[in-house]
Amino acid sequence: MFQLCRTLCLTAMLCAVLLLVVRPAQADFAVCNKSSNGAVVAIAYKRDGDWRSEGWWRVRPKQCRTIIRGPLRSQIYYLHAAHEGVDGDWDGNKWFCVKSRNFSLKGRQDCRQRGLGHAGFFEIDTGKKLTWVQNLSD
Repeated sequence: MFQLCRTLCLTAMLCAVLLLVVRPAQADFAVCNKSSNGAVVAIAYKRDGDWRSEGWWRVRPKQCRTIIRGPLRSQIYYLHAAHEGVDGDWDGNKWFCVKSRNFSLKGRQDCRQRGLGHAGFFEIDTGKKLTWVQNLSD
C-alpha cells in the first residue's frame, strides 16, 4: 500500500512539473522599444483582400508590447511608430490612414476625404513566420 501511494505521489508531482514547464508555443507580432523614450505604434496589413490599419499602442522604453495575438496570417506588415515627447519617427514610404486617437480602419485610399490623417509606414517581411518581434531603436 505504501509503495502504491508513493508511486501515485511521484506521478502527480511529475505531472505538475510538466504542466509548469511545457507551454504551448506563442505566435504573436510584438514591438520592442529599445530607445530611451516611449513610443506609439500603428500597424497595417492586408486581410481578406482589404487593407487595414490599426493603432495606437504605447510601448514604454526598454519594453515590448504584443500588437497582434496569435499566428500571423500575412507575410508583409507595415509599421509606423513615433517617439513620445521628442522628435523622431520610424516611418516609410507606404501611406496608410490613421487617426490621432486609437483606431481600426479599413482601406488606405482617400484618407483626407474620409476625414482621416495619413502617415508613412515601413515594410516588414516576416518571411511567412508565425511570430515576429520588431525592434525600435534610436
